[in-house]
Amino acid sequence: MLEMMEINVCLPSGCSIALSVPSNATVRELKKAAKEFVGGPFFQIITSHRRRLEPAEALLDTLRSGETVTVVRQAPQLAASCAAFAVWYAGSGVVTWGDSRRGGDSSGVRHQLKNVQDIQASEGAFAAVLADGSVVTWGDARHGGDSSGVQDQLKNVQRIQASKVAFAAILADGSVVAWGDGAGGGDCSRVQHQLKAVQSIRASHRAFAALLADGSVVSWGDPSYGGDSSSVQHQLTNVQRIQANRLAFVAWLADGSIATWGNSSSGGDGRLSEDQLKNAQHIEASEYGFAALLADGSVVGWGHLVSRIDRYTQSQLKNQVRKIHSSYRAFAALLADGSVVTWGDPYAGGDCSAVEDQLKNVQQIQAAEAAFAAILPDRSVVTWGGARYGGDSSKVQHQLKDVQQIQASETAFAAICGNGSLVTWGDDASGGDSSNVPDLIEQL
Repeated sequence: MLEMMEINVCLPSGCSIALSVPSNATVRELKKAAKEFVGGPFFQIITSHRRRLEPAEALLDTLRSGETVTVVRQAPQLAASCAAFAVWYAGSGVVTWGDSRRGGDSSGVRHQLKNVQDIQASEGAFAAVLADGSVVTWGDARHGGDSSGVQDQLKNVQRIQASKVAFAAILADGSVVAWGDGAGGGDCSRVQHQLKAVQSIRASHRAFAALLADGSVVSWGDPSYGGDSSSVQHQLTNVQRIQANRLAFVAWLADGSIATWGNSSSGGDGRLSEDQLKNAQHIEASEYGFAALLADGSVVGWGHLVSRIDRYTQSQLKNQVRKIHSSYRAFAALLADGSVVTWGDPYAGGDCSAVEDQLKNVQQIQAAEAAFAAILPDRSVVTWGGARYGGDSSKVQHQLKDVQQIQASETAFAAICGNGSLVTWGDDASGGDSSNVPDLIEQL
């Protein structure tokens, strides 16, 4: 007869329960038994000595019958490449799904993915920063999924930024390590001596721009994508922030002006809008253009034609905009009253007229390549744009309740609900099908 052991579990609500599990049970099995009392699978089990119990640990080797452990609920996080997703919470492992060639299969490094703190994604790969400051990568080697060439340098990593084809990591001493497609930013050797006291990094599709502590900027990568900022280097002093789209960069200066570089037709030449862009508060990037939220609440768009704003749309935006979001070729502005105004390519989400009456008191907006998803006050979701890009969520609408966060690949969305459930829609091959994921999440 199988011997049972009783474990006292303190729940986040403050109450405690006694759970009976087989004496040969693992921590994972204890978590499974506790899940219905916690509400979702995203939690850790901590001993009275504040040690996190690993899922594969045998309870009998760790705890005595009747001993008390505490459940600590964790906030799950989502990351997405162009066609795959990753979910984790601080200190856990990682669950991935979607296109295996684009990072949807992390089985090859699963044993290394412990105590994950953050994950960033390029077009086809993921990079996870662990608690000890090391990095684990997987996915398409051409897009940074293989970091073996710089692995000995990836120590004390603080933050990672991804272009479409490469990664750049900021180390604790303010230096930078890059890998992936060398021509697309994965090789920073040309400017390595300048990359000191780096505060932040932004990326276009194939280039990086680093903001240094003294307010100067260092760029590298494909010159056609903004990897060469020499033409405006004299302007790049006292820079406060940097933004990037597919082919160009824009920098805010301390005096409220901006400097741009990269492809001129994609917003890399902002001279036509320079006076209008004085004191820009926020700049959002689509693939080929920019939209700036000014201090008076109005908006200015420049770059590709789809970024330009007609008079009627401009009248709707005047003095009301709270935040701007962008898909591949369209923008969505969240207004102060919670309504939404869109412009750009109608097939990429630039026309929200079909759902406009539902877009009231919107809380958050997320964008895929050609679709948008908005979270309403009751935590339900409204989507619009290209149906095959996730703009049609009708099949899962009944599941989209108490939605806490949404992430997007290029052609699919993933939402985490308050009960810890995961809901996905859009292109199945790009992460829209997560039918096997709940079982994997249980193993975190």
